[in-house]
Amino acid sequence: MSGRTHARACPERTCVGCRERAAKSDLLRIVVVEGACLPDPRGTLPGRGAYVHPASFCLDQAVRRRAFPRAFRVKGPLDSAELLRYVEQAATHEHVRHGTPCESGTSRVGSRSRLR
Repeated sequence: MSGRTHARACPERTCVGCRERAAKSDLLRIVVVEGACLPDPRGTLPGRGAYVHPASFCLDQAVRRRAFPRAFRVKGPLDSAELLRYVEQAATHEHVRHGTPCESGTSRVGSRSRLR
């Protein structure tokens, strides 16, 4: 026996905001397109990617520490307005999805953990 377990390893990435390691599926991939940071929730856009928790705290930390230009290896500041809008919208959808009661009296929980 090789000593390996049969369970597949879950890929991990580091959040550029809080610097904590987390499962790749729990983080939002960010790419740079024409000088702007854009969310890549499906992880299919070309180019170098950086990962951040889809929370405004981690996003604010990353912007304040200038983590995006460093992660993407570019000079100067990057526009993160679209990214902030996406994170706020995702937080609003999560609040609505989990906070409203269903007809049966239980809270509504989506079958998918991430927004597309």
